Order: sequence, then structure tokens, then C-alpha cells
Amino acid sequence: MAYRRGFKTEANGIACEVRSELGLAWSDALYPRRLAEHLDIPIVALSEMLAEAPGVHHLLAVETEVFSAITVFRGSARTIVHNDGHAPARQNSNLAHELAHGLLLHPPTPALDNRGCRDWNQDIEDEASWLAGILLVPEEATIAIASNKWTRDQAAGRFGVSTQMIQFRLNATGAIKRVQRGARR
Repeated sequence: MAYRRGFKTEANGIACEVRSELGLAWSDALYPRRLAEHLDIPIVALSEMLAEAPGVHHLLAVETEVFSAITVFRGSARTIVHNDGHAPARQNSNLAHELAHGLLLHPPTPALDNRGCRDWNQDIEDEASWLAGILLVPEEATIAIASNKWTRDQAAGRFGVSTQMIQFRLNATGAIKRVQRGARR
């Protein structure tokens, strides 16, 4: 993915500002539900919709990987609907991704195109994924992990994410190579 010019710097700035507003240091976990409250974005779990939409059971119990989360708009107001059948670490990533769309002011788009197929903008999805990763595991944390302050499992527990997210952030920041270069100096 080639991000638009200046995007990564913008995303780092947003993440720093958000963490500052929430009173979080780089070594603190960011809880997406707390951020959603701060941004006044309601979160609705799929399980809360079972009575009104019995088909939701299928997404929670049968094909759990089919649906993670979505932002629903009413005018300019956002509401996040998410799959609470996922593991807590996955839910944190899903929610952070949707909150990142809001922080980046991504506009609403129809869920489906005129053929009934999912409407997907890879660029904005990549931007939201990038910012979600920074929000959940800041760059300073990746340096600490690469410096063996915490194991990947310890870091995942500390930040409320999966070990896959930890590895993604280590790779994205080049933290391991950066620490190795620093040790050689």
C-alpha cells in the first residue's frame, strides 16, 4: 500500500493527540471503548441485536469471521456495530479500526454498490488499519518490545491486542532492525 504523502506523520500526530487527551503514556493500553466514549461514538454489540434481527445469531455463532465491525451513519453521527463474538483482543482491533475511520474523518459510503456487491475503498481501509495499530501499540512500545522489555505475549496482554498485532506493529515500525542497528553502534 502506498499511503498518501504525509499520511504516516499525520497518523502519528493523531495518535499522540488522542493518547494525550486520554491521559495515556506510550506504555499504557488504549481501551477503544473509552476512546469511543471520549469521541461520543456509541458502540452496539451484535448480541444486543439478537431479538430484533435473529439472523445475527449466524454471525455470532456460525460464521463468526464474516463480520467484524462497521460504522453506521445517521446524518453525521456515527455508531459502531461490532461482533462481540470475537476474542477481546480482536474486538479491540476491530473497534480501534472503526474509531480510526472517525478520527480520520473518512466520509460515509454505501455498504453495497448498485450490483449488490460490497463497496470497498482499499485506501481508506488501509489508512484506518494503520492508525488503529498506532493507537493500540505506539511506536515507542515497539522499540521497548524489540529491546526485550516485554515478550510479544506480555506486550499483547499489556496492550490488549493479539500477538499478530504486536508482530504487525514490529514489522511496520522496523523496530527490530532499528534496535539491532543501535546495538551494533
